[in-house]
Amino acid sequence: MVKDKLAFIQNQIPGTVTLVAVSKTQTVSAIQDAYDFGQRVFGENKVQELADKYTLLPKDIKWHVIGHLQTNKVKYIAPFVTLIHSVDSLKLLQEINKQALNNERIIDCLLQFHIAQEETKFGLSIEEAQEFLDSIDFALLKNVRIVGIMGMASFTSDSNQVRGEFKTLKSIYDQLKSDYFSAENSFKEISMGMSGDFQLAIEEGSTIVRVGSSIFN
Repeated sequence: MVKDKLAFIQNQIPGTVTLVAVSKTQTVSAIQDAYDFGQRVFGENKVQELADKYTLLPKDIKWHVIGHLQTNKVKYIAPFVTLIHSVDSLKLLQEINKQALNNERIIDCLLQFHIAQEETKFGLSIEEAQEFLDSIDFALLKNVRIVGIMGMASFTSDSNQVRGEFKTLKSIYDQLKSDYFSAENSFKEISMGMSGDFQLAIEEGSTIVRVGSSIFN
């Protein structure tokens, strides 16, 4: 069942786009099924659940943190996490840098931007991002690498609204690339699009889509 759904999703995604299989609340056996079919990138929201799954599943899995991350939880994932999508403050980035240093790693991160109309969504404004990217504190961080940005569109059936929000995120990416990361080849990721809207997201420039329910449910 998982394999059939995964194959269906994979066939809709260009080779230039990374599929993150969102495995939060899923069993180890369901994740293993997807792994056996060739899926290697999985996304989790909760740190404890991620840490538990990491110990039980193959070690070549690339684990992404896609949910809101508290600073006091960073130490539990710092030894192995591949990409943190949800950096929404300088304070969090400083803690990731500290724990990466403790583990002799450089951890890749995405800056999360608030593009939806719902107030419940986390994320930076462009002004907040510019403020900390311009700061001395940011310049001192040597064990984190900003490789792109992430955003979540509004939960709505209005595809025009969703497309507009994705366009907003792409324009933020273009601005940051031009102003701060023009010399950084690693700054190339736009994480946007989930089960209900990933095709729209890809049309608007997404390089990473986060798909869960369409694979596992």
